[in-house]
Amino acid sequence: MAFPGRFIYPTLALFLFVFACSTVPYTERKQIMMLSEGEEEKVGQSLFTQVKKESRISQSPEYNALVNEVGRRIASVAEKPDYQWEFVVIEDKSRNAFALPGGKVAFYTGIMPVCADENGVATVTGHEVAHVLARHGAERMSQQQALAVGKAALFAAIDGGNPATMEAIQQAYGIGAQVGVLLPYSRKHESEADRIGLILMAKAGYNPEAAVEFWKRMAASGGKGSGIELLSTHPSDEQRIKGLQAALPEAMKYYQTAIAANPALQRPPLAVR
Repeated sequence: MAFPGRFIYPTLALFLFVFACSTVPYTERKQIMMLSEGEEEKVGQSLFTQVKKESRISQSPEYNALVNEVGRRIASVAEKPDYQWEFVVIEDKSRNAFALPGGKVAFYTGIMPVCADENGVATVTGHEVAHVLARHGAERMSQQQALAVGKAALFAAIDGGNPATMEAIQQAYGIGAQVGVLLPYSRKHESEADRIGLILMAKAGYNPEAAVEFWKRMAASGGKGSGIELLSTHPSDEQRIKGLQAALPEAMKYYQTAIAANPALQRPPLAVR
């Protein structure tokens, strides 16, 4: 049964406003947050442990060295020294990467050729670390709780213990809530992570202009972002590139500061092999 949008959306908007108790770094956007950082990190650690058990970790010394070096540099400017940052590469043809709370980031081997060089790896790393800093996962879970999904059911679903629970949660939203509230918020998260990711890679000494070229390569490869934007959790390729171009002047200021402090950072980027 779909939620009557005329009533649920104003009510939910009021609920989100009243409970907005956290602020996203760099963008200053207020967000609803019903999970503590400790709870969020526990979820991230549990899921990451499960992912590593169920995945084939890449043995490529080149991929692992590059992802870990870029990850180390970007994590060093993320200003979260209490996080146990971890970067892994998973053998999978998907052109994708993901991040989990507490500083856990995974690359699929399929995205490495699209990265092309360490600036491309920095684009992806900055974007994923931005999701962690902005606590998008916890915000997403908080939104689900706001739509009357209990915390116990939510944690049971994300722990992978009961697929039926996950299906029940999805049904609880109704298609009206999915299209009208949840998916647009996901696109907002992606765009926000793009902007923050540019700043992070720039602060770490990676040229943020490379992000535009990375997403052009991703678009050409038919990766994430293509398709009907309204029903997608990601911006269209065209909208994403426009957003990155608009955010570049801000990021370039951080980049100029970084290379002024360490001119050696301007060396040619290492290629992905």
